[in-house]
Formats: sequence, structure tokens, C-alpha cells
Amino acid sequence: MRLEIFDARDSSEMDKALRAIRHRAPDALLVASDLGLLTQGEKIASAVRKARIPTVFPWREYHQYGALMSYGPNLKDTTHRAASYVVKILNGARPADLPVEEISKYDLVVDLRVAQELNLKVPQEILFRADEVIR
Repeated sequence: MRLEIFDARDSSEMDKALRAIRHRAPDALLVASDLGLLTQGEKIASAVRKARIPTVFPWREYHQYGALMSYGPNLKDTTHRAASYVVKILNGARPADLPVEEISKYDLVVDLRVAQELNLKVPQEILFRADEVIR
């Protein structure tokens, strides 16, 4: 297996990276868990589907754009937990006294419609472990 990084920090770099991905046609793609990339989610999901590249995204929010699969923390839950820290601090708690919380729940979501479109068979083991299967 060969790892290749396609870097994009803004919209113009995103277009360049997506052209490079289409040109190099990797066997699969893993999108990094960068919130900046989520703002480009529709563009990314559309491009990899057109290029027929199986892609795993970091958050379930990408499924609104037609993602094949996502695996990562629940953003809604994570932001609610962060907001509770903000409230505690605004109410006088010292940040140094607050416990560090580690994310322990990750969601696996698989869209079988996209898998069928890409002519992929998702193993039953993956489907059994999935928190959500979109049919």
C-alpha cells in the first residue's frame, strides 16, 4: 500500500487537489478530519463519486452530500460537550480544575446506495458493526 497526501487549505487548492485525485485515481481515499474540509463537503463528495473512488469521511455530516462511508466522533455531541465546558468557565470554574474528557464514541455510517452506485459489496462484518446503514 502506498500513502499519498492531497493537501488543500482553500477553495483553489481544493480544486487542484481534486484534479490530482481524479488524475492519479487512487484505489481508495480517506478524508482528514478538518472542519475546513467539511465546508467543501459537497464538492469533495461529488468529485470522488464521479471519479468512482471509494472514500471514507470523518463525520456523518458528509452523508448529506452522498458519502459512501463515515467513521468518526459525533460532531453534535462533541460540540454540546464543549459548550458545557464554556458554561462552567463562564460561571467561574477554573479551566485547570475541569477534567479532560476523551471522545469515546465513534459513529460508523455506511450508505449502501452509494456502494451500489460504485459497484462495491460492503462486507457483512462492516454492516453489522455500523451504527447506521442507509438503504
